[in-house]
Formats: sequence, C-alpha cells, structure tokens
Amino acid sequence: MGATSGTAEQTGAWELPAELRLLRDTVRAFMDGEVRPLEETLPHDAVGLARPELTALQKKARDLGLWALQTPAEFGGAGLGVLGQVVVAEEAAKCRMGAFFPALGAFGGNPPGVMFHATPEQFARFARPVVDGTASKAYTAISEASGGSDPARAIRLRAVREGDHYVLDGTKTWISHAADADWGVVYARTGPGRDGISCFVVERGTPGLSFRPIPVMASFAPYEVHFDGVRVPADHRIGSEGQGFALVGEFLVHGRILYAAGPIGIAQTALDMAVRWAKDREVFGGRLADKQGIQWMLVDCEIELRAARLLMYQAAWNADLGKNVKVDASISKMTGTETACRVLDRCIQVHGALGMATELPLERWFRDLRVKRLGEGATEVQRVVVARSLFG
Repeated sequence: MGATSGTAEQTGAWELPAELRLLRDTVRAFMDGEVRPLEETLPHDAVGLARPELTALQKKARDLGLWALQTPAEFGGAGLGVLGQVVVAEEAAKCRMGAFFPALGAFGGNPPGVMFHATPEQFARFARPVVDGTASKAYTAISEASGGSDPARAIRLRAVREGDHYVLDGTKTWISHAADADWGVVYARTGPGRDGISCFVVERGTPGLSFRPIPVMASFAPYEVHFDGVRVPADHRIGSEGQGFALVGEFLVHGRILYAAGPIGIAQTALDMAVRWAKDREVFGGRLADKQGIQWMLVDCEIELRAARLLMYQAAWNADLGKNVKVDASISKMTGTETACRVLDRCIQVHGALGMATELPLERWFRDLRVKRLGEGATEVQRVVVARSLFG
C-alpha cells in the first residue's frame, strides 16, 4: 500500500489550514512508521491488537499528542474541531483494519459524547479513565432489531424505576465493541414517544447483562446486548429522565460527518494502489495505464473522491462554525460511503484476479465498506433527511 495519498490535498482554490496540514502529516508519518509495519505481522482478517501491543502503540500516539482528539479541552482532551477530526480519521483509516480499527486503535481517549453532559461525579467515575487511558473505550447502544434507522420509535428496551434503581429488560443489536468495553451508554424507554428515551451508564459484569457476537460479511462482528432484569443505579442516568435524545443529538449528527472520513481514506488508498498497478502491469503489448477504458475508470474515481472529500470538509467546517449541519452531515455520510464503495469496486476490477486475493487488502475493504453504507443511518435514511429539507 502507498504511504501517502497522491491527491488528497489537491482541492482547488481551497486548502486545509496550515495547522491541520501539519496534523495530517503527523498522522501520516505515524501510520507509515508505526501502524502499517505492525499490521503486516498480523493475519489478514485480524480484528485488533493484543493488549500489550495496543498499550505500547497508544503510548507512542499519546507522546505525539494524538490522544483524546474529540474530547473538549475542558474535559482533558485535545479539543479538536470536527474538521480536524475528519482529517485525522481519513489518514487513520489508511490501513488494512481501517474500517473498524483506524490506526489499530492507537488514537483513543474519547468517551461517548453524551458523557460531556454528565455530572462531574459521573464523568470522573466513568469517562475520566477513558480520557486518561486506564479504561477501554466505551460503547453506545441505541439500535434494536425493531429498527436501527428510526430509534425514536423503535426503542423497546424498557427501563422501569424501582426505588433508587432502574430495571432494564430487552435487547440492543448491532453494537460495536460491546463485549470489550468496561461500560456502555445505553438508551432505554422510560416513557412514550421521543421524549420517553433516557440514557444510562451500564457497567460490564452487571448481573443480567450478556453479549452475543453477530457474524456478518465484514471482518469485524458487532454484538447483541441482552438485558435480563439488569439493575442500574438511578445515579447512573445521564441527564433527566426522557432527555436521552436531546443530549445526544449533536453528537449523532457530527458523527455522520466523521463516519464518512474512514471510507474516503480507504478508497483513496485503493485508488493509489490501482494507479501504481496500472502503471506497472503489462497487457496486450502495453501498460494497463495506457488503455483508455482503465484511464477513465480511475479518472471517475479521482473526480468522485475529490467531490466527496470536499463535501465532508464543508460539513465539518460548518459544524465548527456552529451551524445546523443535519443536512450537510447526511449528504457527507451518504456521499462518502457510496463513493468509497464505487471506487473500491473499480480498483478491484483494475487489479483483476489479484484484487480478490487476500494478498492485498482490497477484498477485506470491500466487505467492510459494504457495512459502512448501512452504519450510522443507511443511505436511504440520509436521502429522507435531505428530502425533508427540500420539501419542508
């Protein structure tokens, strides 16, 4: 794989601010020097590092200041804006595990965003160890089998108040990293409608809590999380009862912008690989790169990736300006993931049979990126958001 992107910074008259170009170059050097060499020692479908190796890699990242980047400065993090976050996320995805383990998990320290609305006591108990690096990243559990794309109506996990506890019964599904985390933020129904959703911290090992991996086409399996009479102290509730969605809304929207960055980074790396292969591959008495059909395939990849990247940058820029970016985020997420899948498909085609071999990361990326078209709201959901804006 190429160490750098040949075209990521070629964005016409507009370019990243100098400090973000420096940050991008720092992440790129870390990926080249630390992440990819380590990843080459792992099996093709590996899903993370052993704890000692991960701890050592995270220490190197922290020494470079690449830690808790999404966490506001007042909570002990780097306080990086949304634009800076997508710049890091794009570069961090440029490895074989990048779809689900960007930079192999080196850049940690970010608790779920809703924890920035927690009480000081709650933050100190649960989120501070994540920021400090002494606890693993926590999971967020919203989706259920009854409908992950419309959680306000679909949530059926019940949380019933009994004295100084809530009792949770039901199931969450498609929850990433659930079984590996020390705790999770769980959204449960405490009343009717959108204003009947509350948010709770549930600790690993709580009686009645169990996990089941869900095998999917990607290399990484999400989990079903089962709650069978799980008793959660009332002081584990974040915010007021029924305030769950009001607290998390901004983070869900910004998360869609960030979600686009990984697929774009992977697709850019695949394009760089395809260009090099086309230059080197001899077919029918000449280079593959001299065939107009191949040229046009890769030109389409270049154009679409530039457009997707700029839409993502625009959404992130507007988010940092404090604007309402709900529509921008949906456009960014939809365009980024759909474009990445098209680009990757063409790059596999250019590589021919080798593109399907596990010798290259392309086939793994193909499986992983297909999942990304569904995560954080499927493409069709993003279209609904944009349509509502168009038609009021």
